[in-house]
Amino acid sequence: MSEEYEKIADHTQIGQRRISTRHLPDGVVLRGPLGLVASVYVDGQVVHRARDPERGLFECRAEIMPNGDWLLLFPDGGHYGRAAEKVNDMLAYRSRDGGRTWAGEGIAFAIDYNQHGFVPLVPRGSARVYAFGTQPVWDELRINGLRAEDGLHENVPIGFRHSDDNGQSWSEVTLIEPINDPGFRGMSVMRMCETEAGTWLIGSHEGDWSYRPLMTRQYVLRSEDQGESWTLGPHKRHGGWCVPQFNRMDEGRPIDLGGGRIFMMTRTCAGHLWGLWSEDDGRTWSAPRPTPLVHPDAPPMLFKLSDGETLAAFHHNRHSDRDYTGLSGAKAEMMRDRSEIWLSISADGGHNWSAPRFVFANALGEAFASPFRNYQCSYMDCIIEQGVVHLFVPHRWQRVLHLTIAEADLVNLPLAADLA
Repeated sequence: MSEEYEKIADHTQIGQRRISTRHLPDGVVLRGPLGLVASVYVDGQVVHRARDPERGLFECRAEIMPNGDWLLLFPDGGHYGRAAEKVNDMLAYRSRDGGRTWAGEGIAFAIDYNQHGFVPLVPRGSARVYAFGTQPVWDELRINGLRAEDGLHENVPIGFRHSDDNGQSWSEVTLIEPINDPGFRGMSVMRMCETEAGTWLIGSHEGDWSYRPLMTRQYVLRSEDQGESWTLGPHKRHGGWCVPQFNRMDEGRPIDLGGGRIFMMTRTCAGHLWGLWSEDDGRTWSAPRPTPLVHPDAPPMLFKLSDGETLAAFHHNRHSDRDYTGLSGAKAEMMRDRSEIWLSISADGGHNWSAPRFVFANALGEAFASPFRNYQCSYMDCIIEQGVVHLFVPHRWQRVLHLTIAEADLVNLPLAADLA
């Protein structure tokens, strides 16, 4: 079955160039088993294939457990947003040798409702692991009547579970009810952070598909007492951040810069990733503004390098249609914009970024009727350990890839000019 979905295409696209997969630029190779063309510095393995390729799988997240195990989680099956029954499970793989081999698949949460993203947190000095994320519990979807035709069907509680045995078992879910907006409903799928002061910050957004085009608003949930209580910023609904021209901003990713400084990078459909900054531990924020990173309507993939200060943003470096304001999954070219991954570095907390360097691009041919599944290389996660960058990619929503790059080789990845 996998051969049907994993045929290497005759051509791929890198930047603005259509390139034969048999005649690649210097420094770029075909990684056939991975279904990618990639820098020579990139290698990896396939960890998992979707149980049903037509339903696929979704966001990958990996975390190092307090005992040193690596835990990789992702939902496998259909999306919860329009599901009237259980269609997916949160699957778990575990590595006890630093990612060289993986054991699985197991079901992480034995629950009767669907899952979206897994957002991990291991507080400093703690043996407890937390799993945050969107919680589409049936009571919300059925009793409160969140139907697709109403436009609010993906807005559900945000909640978390905890594990005291390195992710082997998990508590029941705790739903977050912000003090200033107890009924808040939204989505959370991107990484969160713990600040130097011990504050927890997680991005969340609301969406309303009854608007034409779609309306979204970005928020941040903030807790100073390790999840006992929360506030919603910058204001309660519907006072979140957006790009006014497009009425959109979502999937924000906060990252701690130290000294009370926080940077949050967000998804927009304006052609660039946007950023906003806090100087007071996430209590107040600057006005959002565009970063120089060219990006389609897709999430930010933002991490810290091993020095704990330098930021690495993996982004698509493409945006084909600046007039299109619908979701990218509805249009083939917009999804094709997600087929490449480039890297930029910031040494000043996200204010300035290096020229993009090419990491990899999809090399598989079209196999699905929906463009949503033919190109996707977004929603990646990252672990940096012992000088190696480990990337976890839900490739085409069909396969989970574990890619590796030596951290020292990030500066050797090719620039666009090197590929000409």
